[in-house]
This record gives sequence, C-alpha cells and structure tokens, in this order.
Amino acid sequence: MSIAASTLQEGGHADVQSSTSRPVYFLSHGGPNVMYDTSHPAHAHLQKIGREITASGVRTGHGNDTNKLQAVVVFSAHWQAREPGTIEINVAEKADLIYDFYGFPAHFYAEKFPNVGSEKVAARVKGLLEEAGIRTRAVKRGLDHGVWASFKTAFDPDRNPLNVPIVQVSLFRAEDAARHYELGRALSPLRDEGIQIIASGQAVHNLRDMMFSMGGDDDDGTGLPYTNSFDAALNDAIVASSSPSFPSASPDQAPKHEGDPPATARRKGKMLDLLKRADLRQAHPTLEHLLPIYVGAGASRDNDSVERIFKYKEGGLSWAMFRFGKAVG
Repeated sequence: MSIAASTLQEGGHADVQSSTSRPVYFLSHGGPNVMYDTSHPAHAHLQKIGREITASGVRTGHGNDTNKLQAVVVFSAHWQAREPGTIEINVAEKADLIYDFYGFPAHFYAEKFPNVGSEKVAARVKGLLEEAGIRTRAVKRGLDHGVWASFKTAFDPDRNPLNVPIVQVSLFRAEDAARHYELGRALSPLRDEGIQIIASGQAVHNLRDMMFSMGGDDDDGTGLPYTNSFDAALNDAIVASSSPSFPSASPDQAPKHEGDPPATARRKGKMLDLLKRADLRQAHPTLEHLLPIYVGAGASRDNDSVERIFKYKEGGLSWAMFRFGKAVG
C-alpha cells in the first residue's frame, strides 16, 4: 500500500516517524451506526486513522520492512475476561462477528467484516503476558462491535483493506485501572515487531444521558458539563503530563511507579488520579469504556510524542482519540 499519511493533529499534520516502532492508538468507537453515519465527524476521522495505520504497507519478510504492518492486537470495552485475574486471548483462525447491540435496523445484524487470526501472534501475546506474571487463557471467540464496527469504518474492505491478522485480547474482569496499565506495558515490545496495538473504548461514555440529550443543545458538539470537565482532565492526564514542561510534584508527592521513566510515571500518576474525580461516575457509570485507554497508555514509552488526534463531544459522550508515538510513514 502507498496511502499517504492523513492530517490528524488538531490544526496540523500527522507526525510521521521512520523508526521501527509503531505507535499505539486509542479509538472512541461509539455504536455500530458509526459505519453508516457518514456525516458524523468521527466517521471521517476513523477513516483517516485507518489510512494512517495502513500507510506503512504490510510486512512481507523481504528487504527493509521492519516498520511495516504485520498484525493488529486490539482491546475492546466489550470483552472482559470471565475469570478474575486472567486475560483471555482470541485464537480463532477466523472470528465471526458478535452483534452485541439492540434496537438497530435489520441490516446491522447482517454486516460482515473479513478477518483472520494468527496463532503465532496470539502465542507471542501469551508469552509476553506470562513473562509479566499475568495469567492467560486461550479462547475462540467472535469480534465484538467495539472492534469490527470501528474497523469497518477505518479499514473499509474495498477502499482501505487491513490485510493483516487481527488478534483480540480481553480486558481484566475487574475495574482495576493500574492493572490494565501494566497489561499494556507488558505488550509494549509488540510495537517493535510490526504489530499495531489498538485500544477501543470511549473517552466519556454515559449512554443514558446521551439518549436523553439527543437532539438537544448538548448534542451539537458541546457536551454536558461533566463531559466537558472529564474530557479536559483526560487530555491533561494523557497529553499535557507527557510534556517535559509539565509541572512536577514535590518529591514527597511525586508518584512512585517503579521501572517507569519520568514522562511515563507522570502520565501514569495523572491517569490514576482521574479515578478520584467527583465527575468520574457521571462520565463513566461503569469503567469498561475507560479501561482500554489505560492499556494504550501502558504500552507507551517515555520518548513517545503523545497527541489527541480527534475531539468531539455530544451529550454524555466524548469521542476523543489519542495516539502514543509518531505515525509510521
């Protein structure tokens, strides 16, 4: 593939790198209607992100193609492991689609998204997690809409096919953000192996309030008060704290995260502080849509440029999306 990298930064261009390390993406995936609602701002930006990911081309094993795409490892808000303390890894050679939504027109439940799995990549994930002391279990499972609906938008099979294996990995069963951060950190080496890590959730996710606000003044890109406040705090925790100029805490208050370099420690500390906010349970009545971003941030590195590459708010939803590291071009 020779698709040019897209304009993604707010008011700028995609930051492209030539190193062998792939970035990590956090996508806000919304509902399955994102595939059809071409007028929604998130639709076009998911397509841009998809083109950015495929811009490097696919790894063939010949020549100098170490930065090219070999596979995708994806986490979704809609898969939490059944057993406490365990991560499940999808080893299906071909995953059916899970239509895990209700009340949509019939054609939504006939959607298809071509995909293949990879035993080799699944085994690599298993090995890295077990090296980190994380218990795993192999399962055969379909892809939930947090993966396939956003992927069909980003990687249209006709216009921008993915053409590499997809291995979905579960979240932990528990709402333990620190544990999910460590999950991401354990898989960070995949970035140097042509494997794209994608975390799919929602920056703010209160479906009840979104339904009540549909068509109202808060459904026009402004968001509800807690949507605005939590979205700003999330951006501060992820992007602002990654800057060397970000004010450091006093030594006795500085977060102590053994093994984390300075920027990574700041980011981790600020992200864990989000869980103490008064607006947390308004923004996320349950945390499954927030936890994937902890996985993505955990896979980040101290020298990563960290950017919010899309923002849009409507009622009880924020569609903010982030990239950890430069795009590969």
